Amino acid sequence: MLSLSTTQRDELLAIYRKDSDPELRFRAHIILLLADGHPWDNIESMLFCSSRTVDRWLKRFQAEGLEGLTGRKRGRPFRLGFGWVAILVNWVTTTTPSDFGFLRSRWSCVLLALLLREREGVRVSRETVRRWLHRGHLVCRRPRPTLKPDEDERQVKLAELRKLLEELPEDETAVWQDEVEVHTNPKIGRMWMFKGRQAKVETPGTNKKRHISGSIHWRTGQVFVTEAAPKQGRDGALFIKHLDDLRRRLRRYRKIHVICDNAGSHTSLEVIQYLWKHEGRIEVHLLPAYSPDLNPIERVWWHLHENITRNHRCKDLEELLDRVFTWLGQANPFQIEGSAYPKARAA
Repeated sequence: MLSLSTTQRDELLAIYRKDSDPELRFRAHIILLLADGHPWDNIESMLFCSSRTVDRWLKRFQAEGLEGLTGRKRGRPFRLGFGWVAILVNWVTTTTPSDFGFLRSRWSCVLLALLLREREGVRVSRETVRRWLHRGHLVCRRPRPTLKPDEDERQVKLAELRKLLEELPEDETAVWQDEVEVHTNPKIGRMWMFKGRQAKVETPGTNKKRHISGSIHWRTGQVFVTEAAPKQGRDGALFIKHLDDLRRRLRRYRKIHVICDNAGSHTSLEVIQYLWKHEGRIEVHLLPAYSPDLNPIERVWWHLHENITRNHRCKDLEELLDRVFTWLGQANPFQIEGSAYPKARAA
């Protein structure tokens, strides 16, 4: 017969009555029934369990006490401590193998195990290294390629643009410009659907698209758009057409500063000739390379895709364009998102 001390009985009763883990309450119940002298057959019938289950938890309790009922993970403990996990995470996330003299471009578990042995005198297998990396919340996945801008150039140009806006006279204004493509083949985005039944978004098959050139006004947030002609791409002619629209729409300003990226359509010979012709009326300022985050009109296009073009079910390009221009008209003026630039002094 199993005997319990008063402290053990009180603790088991507390577990049986109050613990949130039903498995732990079940194990405590088995030990309490055994201590009260109930036969194994009765315990098995009352708790709907087998004799092997009763035997297992009885032996665990006799060998380890209350701690044996928690069902902790068996096996050898983590003998080297989490300090080695931190070292591995630091190596993988902040260095490359070439920093340690290896002729490799990326880390592997074998290479990390070799480095641990050479530098720290710790002998572990590659699978142990893999488990340690998982303990450090690292996974092995394909990275996303990105273009790294020249940070010095970025800061210099950004400072110039901030100074331009801060010192902008009342009779001059500034806009951020960019183009967007509208496709009849919808951009696919998340949507609600029944679990286990993937929803379908029908596409017209033959994709048709139209380019739109747009600018957002620094002082008011008003967005001005120019639609390209059918079969016209993102070229200098569309940019010039949009500049003409800006000259007409913003004629109350003596000078218009157009801030845009350095795409070929913004720096072509025909654009340079146009700017020369309208010198003093329009001036183009180029953003740092690969810096869409510095162009507020990009956020307008993002909202356009989120609200209109993702998962759309328009039958043709004309219907889609009607929705695009209707949404742009209803949403105007837009808020200039981001904190890269100073806020306008007056609208």
